[in-house]
Amino acid sequence: MFSMSPFSCRSRLAVLIALLTTLALSSCAGYRSANTTKLVPFTSDGCSLFPDGTPEDRGKWCDCCEKHDLAYWQGGSAEEREQADATLRDCVLARTRNKQLAEAMYIGTRAGGHPNFPTWYRWGYGWPYGRGYQPLSGKERLQVKKRLADYAKRHPAGYCVGNK
Repeated sequence: MFSMSPFSCRSRLAVLIALLTTLALSSCAGYRSANTTKLVPFTSDGCSLFPDGTPEDRGKWCDCCEKHDLAYWQGGSAEEREQADATLRDCVLARTRNKQLAEAMYIGTRAGGHPNFPTWYRWGYGWPYGRGYQPLSGKERLQVKKRLADYAKRHPAGYCVGNK
């Protein structure tokens, strides 16, 4: 059995925190105004780097993640992100009654979804990289509404129904 000393765990945690801090602070890209920036079509992959459910029910909390993806895709303020992550946690808890699982997913989204991370699942992933935390303008909300209508036409049942 593999065993790790406490020092080794702390060292690895320190390296991970340093890496995440560096990534968060490395964004130098400026955000263009809503007049020149286009929102890409909405996409969802369910729970991104986490299972969509259990081996017995492979999509048990997938739709919780799809709703979370919707919030992350459109982005907005830091408070809106906090609310999206809390809503995911509450949805998973309601589906599973497993507080540890729900909290683990919450912590994972808080740690890994920062808008400055160069990932496909970052906060505001529908907008060009570098947007950060910004409330949506009226024009941006119209773009969101149009893109969601297009998605609903192409995927009337959403992502999770066909991917269980």
